[in-house]
Amino acid sequence: MGKTRAVEITAQDLFSVKAAIEGGADRVELCTALGTAGLTPSIGLIEGAVELASKNGLKGFVDVLVRPREGDFVYDLDEVETAIRDIRLAVAAGVDGVVIGALRTDGSIDCVAMSRMMEAAGDTPVVFHRAFDVLADQFVALEELIEMGVVRILTSGAAPKTGDGISRLQELVKRANGRVEIMAGGGVQITEIRQLFDIGVDAVHLSAKRAITGGPNRPGEKASYFQADVGLVRAAVESTC
Repeated sequence: MGKTRAVEITAQDLFSVKAAIEGGADRVELCTALGTAGLTPSIGLIEGAVELASKNGLKGFVDVLVRPREGDFVYDLDEVETAIRDIRLAVAAGVDGVVIGALRTDGSIDCVAMSRMMEAAGDTPVVFHRAFDVLADQFVALEELIEMGVVRILTSGAAPKTGDGISRLQELVKRANGRVEIMAGGGVQITEIRQLFDIGVDAVHLSAKRAITGGPNRPGEKASYFQADVGLVRAAVESTC
């Protein structure tokens, strides 16, 4: 039996969750503020996504990003407490996975913060997000995260875009050796998906988004935002075959 080839779609509204379902995606990562690399979504979005997944008979479909602010991943005690509160709410709402990450100023994993957040998640699987790509030593961190019990790591291979991190991703897959899933993400293009699976990643993570321009949100400014496009989701899923 070959490795599972999962497609995960970022979703910051229910429209995008529905597009991911219709397009055949395996999973969504709920977030908000995609323009700032994602922040914790509202409890309303979380509950709505869990309800949609349940109505469609989908298991393991809803992961939620818990990131208390934009910027770096070095958090003070108040920010960690905020994340813990959000994790507990998300778990209570029925999510299938929690996506977190916390670093120290020296570029290593903040094991204390991670331990507290993972404890808040309880039995809900934990994913380490792209804070992994700014670690001082990804290979040391890989072993630490495996020891902690993280189930999946999201990474571009320490490159600005996944397509430029192929060799590092391949090495991470080799070193992980099935002990933790390696999910490729960060500017993934649909045309790159087959190559990413061919080097052995377990999943790909992409937005499959289109820009929406609506009415003004301030005087003299037109608002724009991103939503997942069902056609792009379907193309991503079909490219795994």
